[in-house]
Amino acid sequence: MPMHEIKTHHRVNDILLGPLERPALKWLAAHMPPWASPDLMTVVGVLGAALIFASYVLTRSNNAFLWLANLGFVINWLGDSLDGTLARHRHIQRPRYGFFVDHTVDAFNEVLIFLGLGISPFVRLEIAMLALIGYLLMSVLVFVRTCVVGTFQLSYGKLGPTEARLIAILANTLVYFFGNPGIRLFAIRFTFYDLVGIVIVVLLFFFFMTTLYKQALELSREDRPGG
Repeated sequence: MPMHEIKTHHRVNDILLGPLERPALKWLAAHMPPWASPDLMTVVGVLGAALIFASYVLTRSNNAFLWLANLGFVINWLGDSLDGTLARHRHIQRPRYGFFVDHTVDAFNEVLIFLGLGISPFVRLEIAMLALIGYLLMSVLVFVRTCVVGTFQLSYGKLGPTEARLIAILANTLVYFFGNPGIRLFAIRFTFYDLVGIVIVVLLFFFFMTTLYKQALELSREDRPGG
């Protein structure tokens, strides 16, 4: 099987919120002012991630900064989701440039977000770092699959980046109103937000391992000599 060109890859983003997100992004792209370029939207996404990082750090002094973190997630979603949508709407795609910049910047954004969460008083740093490792492993898997089979798959089990942001916003809101109660498991105290993080870690590693196994099995059959 030949290696696939990045500019001809097939994009898959089959998420739970897709029926709401796709028309919203199309409407926003159609009504953005001319000076709002895809590159500017990428910068907006970075600013959103930086705001999330700063807000989580500031929650060490006041839980009210969780609302600022929620705003950061909305800004990050807007910039990250609109850069490519805007380029496609205006027919100004630069496939290789867009793929390179968008996804390297995404990785930087996620480092900021998970590091901020680990510094906050709500999640153990080691759990936040495991979640970051899981995210980066999934990113590597997605990029390698794009090159090998030509499929750029953003969603797994109907979950994607948009749902991840919504889970974070909901967790922030619940913690603000009801606190961050803890339980003891195996002589270790875990908070509510720790458990949310553990669920995310388990999901990320599960999707990574199952997709890796299935794809390797498929490629092994296709690349078998004489197959």
